[in-house]
Amino acid sequence: MMGANMQNQTSRIFPKNFISLLIIFFSFFAVTVANAQDMQASSNEKNLKFKVAIGRFSNETNYGKSLLRDNDLDPLGKQAADILTAYLAMSDKFLIFERPDLSKIEREQGLSGDSSVVGVDTLIIGSVVEFGRSADGQRGLFNRKKVQTAHAKVAVRFVDVRTGLVFHSATGTGDATNETKTVLGVGSTAGFDATLNDKAISVAIEDMIEELVNTLSGRTWKTDILAVEGSNVFISGGEKQGLKVGDRLAVMKEGKTVKSNQTGFNITLPASKIGELQVISLFGDNETNEGAVTNVVSGELGEGRPEGLFVTTIN
Repeated sequence: MMGANMQNQTSRIFPKNFISLLIIFFSFFAVTVANAQDMQASSNEKNLKFKVAIGRFSNETNYGKSLLRDNDLDPLGKQAADILTAYLAMSDKFLIFERPDLSKIEREQGLSGDSSVVGVDTLIIGSVVEFGRSADGQRGLFNRKKVQTAHAKVAVRFVDVRTGLVFHSATGTGDATNETKTVLGVGSTAGFDATLNDKAISVAIEDMIEELVNTLSGRTWKTDILAVEGSNVFISGGEKQGLKVGDRLAVMKEGKTVKSNQTGFNITLPASKIGELQVISLFGDNETNEGAVTNVVSGELGEGRPEGLFVTTIN
């Protein structure tokens, strides 16, 4: 009798455990499939690169203006520009062109006989608006402590080069410290730590770099039509900007520009889609001469170089 009861209890427990295991297995399988689909979708997304340039990055504080300034640009502003350029380059989402050293580039191009400065989509202008150093210390009977601190605040704004409109601004702050201690004369000591300047500016830019990258990446990528020859359409932009063979692009007709009586600004009406293209090959070996050959998938384009049209991604 007891053996029969135990057998019945075991038979009731086993189906419950088996069903629970099945539920866990299928739940794990569903999550795995969903993650794989998300990874595949993200890998299929286009990563078309925008052309940006840092136009000016200046030191608007009093720090270092009397002793450390050189003939070209103040060192603090140069440090900020170089650090921001490095962060933007690491994101691998932009083509970054020189503007602070443009006169030097044009001089070298004049010597080599090859002058072709590339235009950009967005100009980045920034400044170091706060910067300071401090040193605090404590001295006891048997111990001594010294803390050096650098504080920086950086402001950046984005300018649309087509209109001159500032479409985004951001600020970032950062602090860097160096602390040394000695007890009974044993421990670490340090003089003036000049690297704290770089670290504080780097932290300030890091504080806002994600916002900057997301803002720039969220803008509409567009390029122009170089020529139309039959069913082939040649467009600017190629491998360096992230275009690949097989990509589908939209041909848009620019809307009319109308002046608003309320604001006084010229307002461009929404563009309209008139066709689609598909990339069949790429040409060029650098940012200045690369392009793509596309076929017309839908719509009709006139021969030559049509005016008022541009090419963009398909949403």
